[in-house]
Amino acid sequence: MGEAAAQHLTVDPTLARRMVEPLYKELMLSTGESALVHADGVASILRGVRDDPELIAAAYLFCVPRVVQNSSEWLEKSFGATVAGLVAELGKLNDLSTKARTDSKEASAAMQPEALRRMFLAMCQDLRVVLLKLASRLQTLRWFASSRSAGSEQFGEETLAVYAPLANRLGIWQIKWELEDLSLRFTRPQEYHAIARELDESREERLEFMQMAVQRIRSLLSNNHIHADVSGRPKHIYSIWKKMQRKHLRFDQLFDVRALRVIVETVEQCYEVLSIVQENFQTISKEYDDYIAKPKPNGYQSLHTVVTDNAGRPIEIQIRTRAMHEFAELGVAAHWRYKEAGNSNGASSAEEQRVAWLRQLLAWRSDVGQAPDAKEHAVEDDHVYCLTPQGRVVELPAGATPVDFAYMVHTQLGHRMKGARVDGQMVPLNTKLKTGQTVEIIAGKTGQPSRDWLNPELGYAASPRTRNKVRQWFNAQLTQELLSEGRERLDKELARLGRTAMKLEELAKRLGFENVDELCIAFAKEEITLTALQQAVQPQQKPAEMEPEVLVRNESTSARKGKVLVVGVDSLLTQLARCCRPVPPDEIVGYVTRGRGVMIHRADCPNLRNMLEQEPDRLIEVSWGAGAGVDAVYPAEVLIVSQDRPALLRDISEVFQREKVHITAMSSNAVKGDQHMRFRIEIRGAEELRRTLAGLREVKGVLSARRV
Repeated sequence: MGEAAAQHLTVDPTLARRMVEPLYKELMLSTGESALVHADGVASILRGVRDDPELIAAAYLFCVPRVVQNSSEWLEKSFGATVAGLVAELGKLNDLSTKARTDSKEASAAMQPEALRRMFLAMCQDLRVVLLKLASRLQTLRWFASSRSAGSEQFGEETLAVYAPLANRLGIWQIKWELEDLSLRFTRPQEYHAIARELDESREERLEFMQMAVQRIRSLLSNNHIHADVSGRPKHIYSIWKKMQRKHLRFDQLFDVRALRVIVETVEQCYEVLSIVQENFQTISKEYDDYIAKPKPNGYQSLHTVVTDNAGRPIEIQIRTRAMHEFAELGVAAHWRYKEAGNSNGASSAEEQRVAWLRQLLAWRSDVGQAPDAKEHAVEDDHVYCLTPQGRVVELPAGATPVDFAYMVHTQLGHRMKGARVDGQMVPLNTKLKTGQTVEIIAGKTGQPSRDWLNPELGYAASPRTRNKVRQWFNAQLTQELLSEGRERLDKELARLGRTAMKLEELAKRLGFENVDELCIAFAKEEITLTALQQAVQPQQKPAEMEPEVLVRNESTSARKGKVLVVGVDSLLTQLARCCRPVPPDEIVGYVTRGRGVMIHRADCPNLRNMLEQEPDRLIEVSWGAGAGVDAVYPAEVLIVSQDRPALLRDISEVFQREKVHITAMSSNAVKGDQHMRFRIEIRGAEELRRTLAGLREVKGVLSARRV
């Protein structure tokens, strides 16, 4: 059979059942349920939601891959590529569910189910497979209810965490309500049966009351020439329990256990009915909700009001149009119900738009906010969802690799990783991951990242978070090496000067450093000359009287400001951070602020480290523009610690003048007899700054000169 013929097969669900009946004869599922019984149950549920031959055929064929070799080829030849695809995707979702069910400790209770729901949708090429999975789960719960087999509690917990919210967001209310009721029965049996008894004990009284209320409303609407369907609405046990928990109410305090539903043709008639009801019944004003003017985020529309009869008994009345009712009862399935037969192009386009809307809806982390526009086109998923071997879902940016995966799980795991297996196979570390794959990281007891991971051309890290973690590790290693080297050199120099008894904390403060570590690092970088160190360790003398000098503060803004090229972003506002004042060719990182564009920090800026811990997603990669450091000028701050003496400021100014460095601000204060002077200057790059600092350190009496 040709490919085109396979694509256009007429799918017969009855034939599918006849073909699988001998195959499933003794086949049992992991729950203990017969595969054929399960298939019949799923097909029955789907017929009540959407009469789709391909979907129902896939429900019967779901276990074929377990009993038929080359099943995908057989399915495609017998039932077409679409049905074969539905069966394959359902198998992937079942595998994912089995893996994820084992995980309850690695992820937070709030985030893991959300990630699973998003992962389910991302894995589905055909959205109908979600209906298949939900119907399959409902049949499993029904089987547990009838068989009373062990294991129902775990399935109930998973259903409440993942599948019922998924049905809710897709708007498949028929399935949602039963999933919730059965799950509550398994997870909280005492509370479930207590509510069920309350409903049973008052069933006859409530039935009589409902019949009288229905008749009265029908009569009122008929007198006003409004044709409407009026019926009692069953209240589901889970929704009663949820409301009791949320509002801390007893069963007898609920207003909507007794409820009526009024279905009319137009929105105008909805408000007419509301007016008639309010005129003829005593209303409870605080219980009124207009979900037509302001629909719920999942698209639900209806008018809700609570009235009381002559005996003071409350009854909730829901008023909606027939289209609203179809959506409320069947949700997603209602969309296909209204498709025009024979208009395949229009139907396909409409379905694609609906899928795009549902994809956005599933991406929400909250059920509040404005519903996405159904007219927007579908977009490529910008995330992939992978699993740890324990079943935890890890959300990653599109294009992520095992290196990104490791750092997302834990920073230390990323530092120590040696290799990775994807779905059991060893892969290169720059392999692009796909949604649904299981990733196992191979790590040693010790280890370190590779500098290759920072090279974008090699493709090891797609996530800025990963690159920042790797960069931090190398910066920390460099700092530790400088610290050790500086401490060793400082100890040797102090021994040579015969000042080993001097406290390093005191020496650090005299040279203008916050602590000993900063002193050692500066000494390793040769930011402190031996002459300055020798002067600093000498006993301090009382400074001689000197004539006061006046420094004119110059804040000229005539110099051209430097530019930063932000990689991958055009015309983006950038500013140099004042806390670290980066200068080419400093390694830099961008931080996206709220309302002030991108702030450029040095990669070793302490403030940047704090921001990375709090909001790592705001960091972006940046680099100096092609002309950086040539004609542009950049602000920098220099701290000079010196013994006080006459004409000191003149000698320092001569160095700046000689190097043609522009001073924009200066401040000075005395600390234990030494002068601590801060100069704000404008320089053209790191080399000019290096020459200027070297010249300042040669000035008589200067103990240290460094960039801050």
